[in-house]
Amino acid sequence: MTTNTATRLDARVARTAFAGLAATLVGNGLGRFAYTPLIPALVAAGWFTPTSTVYFAAANLAGYFFGALGARRISIFLGTIVTLRVAMILTAMSLVACAWPLGTSWYFWWRLLAGATGGILMVLAAPVAIADTPPALRGRVTGIVITGVGLGMAMSGTIVPFLAREGLTTVWLALAGTAILMTIYLWFALPGEPSKGRRTRASDEMRGIPLPVVLLLIAYGFDALGFIPHTVFWVDYIARGLGDGLTVGGGYWIAFGISAAAGPYLMGLLADRVGFGTAYILAMGTKAVGVALPLLSTQPAMLAISSVTVGALISGTTTLCSGWTAEQVGVTHHRQVWGWMTSAFALTQAMGGWGFSFLFTKTASYPLLFAVGAGTLVIGAVFAFVSRQAQSWST
Repeated sequence: MTTNTATRLDARVARTAFAGLAATLVGNGLGRFAYTPLIPALVAAGWFTPTSTVYFAAANLAGYFFGALGARRISIFLGTIVTLRVAMILTAMSLVACAWPLGTSWYFWWRLLAGATGGILMVLAAPVAIADTPPALRGRVTGIVITGVGLGMAMSGTIVPFLAREGLTTVWLALAGTAILMTIYLWFALPGEPSKGRRTRASDEMRGIPLPVVLLLIAYGFDALGFIPHTVFWVDYIARGLGDGLTVGGGYWIAFGISAAAGPYLMGLLADRVGFGTAYILAMGTKAVGVALPLLSTQPAMLAISSVTVGALISGTTTLCSGWTAEQVGVTHHRQVWGWMTSAFALTQAMGGWGFSFLFTKTASYPLLFAVGAGTLVIGAVFAFVSRQAQSWST
């Protein structure tokens, strides 16, 4: 906990925080997650085959991994603010380019680019926002930044299906228009490039990773695995597994997305009260319960609670992990270590997605997926607890 007495966001801090929100909204909410509800429409319209759409999703995830891994190096070369602006522009360009089906190779490279810029924006947005934020406000500011991810998910569950009636070109151009507006806001809302004395340099790199950070990275990897059943199989489970149909399943997904938009800020408030470490451990345990709820009951009320709980904590735990990383390594090393965290998260999630799909192919058991997901979150919570203990031992 901090002794800083600042408890309210001033105009400068709020402006930077919402610029970070714009970055994650464009890079992840639109550049990544808006594609998921468009997959059936791309197939139905005859633009691409089901195999191709999965291929594009894989390209996006691969781009995200490499973008997150290289974000800090690129920011050293170009400057952080310039890197954010360029990544926003390129993401908007990729959305415009996808408005026309000009071939598999065309779509592949633009989805790859959107993934890379999404990784860059995810890594850099939070560190920029909290760099000059009083410690007592960092939970809320990080929450505002990560809210962009959930907001994009909520948009994809509501606006995208509605616009799809007007044609896929209209959908992509509407997404691009939103990205352009967010880019304009970020361009003027972000502060100027730091002075040379404060700019990130290659010589500022950490030469070793402290044990508490290693343990937190492992915990975050298990976090990436734990919610795959809900992000990949949830709607299908309700629609086909329970026989409730796609409309009902889509309703639970909308609740999931709205909760994902609210979760980061709520978790930020919690972190400002109890600390990032305690909040992250509590959130991981609660998320494990949310993933396991369908094992206890399939009544609508229980499914709704599961949707809301897991949805809120998907991006909520990202908020807490980012803030806790900054607390453990300091603002100077935050973007470097957060880049590692984001890259490990993306890689683990890609491998986990394949693993859960393989498991479901072999067993056709939704309950098994939820059980494994909940178990990995419990393991992650244990590693997070040990990380906090190791942090206290080192101080």
